[in-house]
Amino acid sequence: MAIKAAFVGLGVMGGPMAGHLIRAGHAVVGYNRSADKARAWAAANQASAAGSVAEAARDRDVLLLCVGRDDDVRDVVGEALPVLAPGAVIIDHTTTSARLAREMADLARRSGRWFIDAPVSGGEAGAKNGQLAIMVGGELEAVARATPVMSAYAKAIKHIGGPGAGQLTKMVNQICIAGVVQGLAEAVAFAKSAGLDTDLVVEAISKGAAQSWQMDNRWATMARGEFDFGFAVDWMRKDLGLVLDEARANGARVEVTALVDQFYAEVQSLGGRRWDTSSLVARLVRPER
Repeated sequence: MAIKAAFVGLGVMGGPMAGHLIRAGHAVVGYNRSADKARAWAAANQASAAGSVAEAARDRDVLLLCVGRDDDVRDVVGEALPVLAPGAVIIDHTTTSARLAREMADLARRSGRWFIDAPVSGGEAGAKNGQLAIMVGGELEAVARATPVMSAYAKAIKHIGGPGAGQLTKMVNQICIAGVVQGLAEAVAFAKSAGLDTDLVVEAISKGAAQSWQMDNRWATMARGEFDFGFAVDWMRKDLGLVLDEARANGARVEVTALVDQFYAEVQSLGGRRWDTSSLVARLVRPER
C-alpha cells in the first residue's frame, strides 16, 4: 500500500534509500540541509524537495531520517512532530546513542505518534542496491507499520527489542567490523613484510576460516591503498565513540575496540578523515602504486 512519506537526509545513504521508496510506489517528499543536494535528488527521482523539515513532514504518515548525530535527530523530530499526521511513524536510520532512541520514542509516544530506531548496515553499495540489513528497536505496533516501508531498500529487517535495541545492535556490528578490519590490515602488512604475493595469499586463505566480507571486498584495495568506498573514518570514530560511551555505562569490556578507535585517530592525522574504514592499513604499510 502506498504511503505519504518524508525523507530527511539525502546523502550517500539516504538519497538512494529515498529513491527506492519512490520506485516502490510511495509518495515521497525529500529534505536536506543542503538545498542543492535536495534539488539534485528531486530531479533525479522526479520527486519533490521541501524547503524545511516542517514542510516535508506536514501531514505525512511516515517520516524517515538518515542524518548525522544525536542532536541532528533531536532537531528534526522536534520540528516534525507537531505537523506529522496523527499516528505517524518516525523511522530513524541514523546511528545514534541508545539513550537518544529511548528519548525520541517517549517524546513521539506522548504526541500520539511512533518512533523506531532502525540503524542500517551494508554501506553505500547496500543503499544503492536496496540490500541493507536493518536492526530495529521499538514497539511492536510501530515496527509492524514501518516494516513494509523499509522493505523497499532492505534485504533483512530484524526487530531486536524495545526502543534503543536497534542502536545497541548497531554498536555490536561496529565492534565486529573494527576488529576484523584491524586484523585484515595487520595481515596485509605482514604479507608484504614477508615478501609474499598478496593476491596469491588471498587466493590461498579466502576459502577457509579466515574468510570474511572485508577480506572478499577490501583486501586487494587495501594493498593498493585505495580507500574510497563510502563509509568515512570520521563516521566510524563517531560510531565507536557511541560504543565506548555505552560500554562505560554497562560495564562491558571492549579493549580491542578502544585500541582500534585510537588507530583510526592516527589515520585521521594522516589526512584520512574521509577515507573509508579499510584505511587502517595506511598506518602499517606503504601502498602499492
